[in-house]
Amino acid sequence: MGIYFTMTRGIAQALLEQAADSPHQEVCGLLLGQGDGHITQVLPAANVHPRPARFFEIDPAVLIGATKAARGGGLQVLGCYHSHPSGTPAPSATDAAMAARDGKLWAIVANGVIEWWRDGEMGFEALSSPVQQG
Repeated sequence: MGIYFTMTRGIAQALLEQAADSPHQEVCGLLLGQGDGHITQVLPAANVHPRPARFFEIDPAVLIGATKAARGGGLQVLGCYHSHPSGTPAPSATDAAMAARDGKLWAIVANGVIEWWRDGEMGFEALSSPVQQG
């Protein structure tokens, strides 16, 4: 997946609404879509971190289920998203420490804004907002 990516209309709104619905805890989930970098679905997941007001951990059952579905021909896991209820839409030091360096997309929501990142080998790389299609 390159630096350029697209998303289906409504994806950004879904992320903003989910974050707004949980203003005191980090929300999280997966970004699903085509292998060419087109995000077509948001898959919300429970934040199972013991301190969800400041950290996130995607429910492993959701991640495993999405990975199995992708292997079976379903939508690919293109990345993840989470919110920063009391921060900025940029990767935190904890995000950087926990990142897999696998090239996946990250969407971070804070204060009604979504910033897009790529988790690259050398750390997070800021991306332009995706083009909305369909």
